[in-house]
Amino acid sequence: MVEKEKKGFFKRLFSGLEKTRNSIASSMNSIFSAFSSINEDFYEELEEVLIMADMGIHTTENIIESLKAKVKENRIKDPMECKELLINSIKEQMQVSEDAYDFEDKKAVVLLIGVNGVGKTTTTGKLASRYKSEGKKVLMAAADTFRAAAIEQLTEWSNRSGVDIISQKEGSDPAAVVFDAVSAAKARNTDLLLCDTAGRLHNKKNLMEELRKISRIIDKEYPDAVKESFIVLDGTTGQNALMQAKQFSEVTDLTGIILTKLDGTAKGGIAIAIQSELNIPVKYIGVGEQIEDLQRFDSDAFVNALFDVNTEE
Repeated sequence: MVEKEKKGFFKRLFSGLEKTRNSIASSMNSIFSAFSSINEDFYEELEEVLIMADMGIHTTENIIESLKAKVKENRIKDPMECKELLINSIKEQMQVSEDAYDFEDKKAVVLLIGVNGVGKTTTTGKLASRYKSEGKKVLMAAADTFRAAAIEQLTEWSNRSGVDIISQKEGSDPAAVVFDAVSAAKARNTDLLLCDTAGRLHNKKNLMEELRKISRIIDKEYPDAVKESFIVLDGTTGQNALMQAKQFSEVTDLTGIILTKLDGTAKGGIAIAIQSELNIPVKYIGVGEQIEDLQRFDSDAFVNALFDVNTEE
């Protein structure tokens, strides 16, 4: 059953990354077939393709340097033999640690952070549905009290998934909502409390101060809980997503990244750039509208889908 689910998600992932794959795979294949020997021109062409897929200059340079070292070490002369080495180099950059999802089996508070429009509220709802379907006791907190539709949207997810929600009226203090939610989570013996936070306040300073205040409340009121802070990023924004992650990581301790809307972009390589540059793991990715289209990140499956690697036996 698990194997069937994995195959089902790989198909959705493969389909979802089509735009990025089309931009990478054909260019990549033409480079590997056009060059009869490995030289600087070959590496420069490869570099260009990776940068165009939004992997970023810094990350691309690291990948190319790693590839050069492996080519030298293995004394490879044929460019076609480089392809597997390149793919493996990228997979190494993307590996998620074995304990990355330990919080799912503990008492945990998960903060969903990010700017407006990235799919933060929808992601909160999808995660709640996912955890509930796994038999976990889940609670949601509507702490994005400044966006008119956010409370309404999360309430809709609550009704759809059968997950309780703690909310107050629009314009309420987000930290007060989190305080109530933490109290409820403890009283109800909840496994996972998911907090949808504001993506915009009057200015960035206010927003960051609000996040600090929420964190302090969780630390003080629920010290036994594991605290995860996930930044939700819109994959279609490419390098802007990287900039957002950098800004938020300066004021809050981010423990993971959730990349949404990867099915709508040719810039799926941004997942590789973010993880490599910030050293923050991508923990979930979204490749469609359905609940099951938000899944744990699997570096092997992601890179295979990105480079059109056939995994069928």
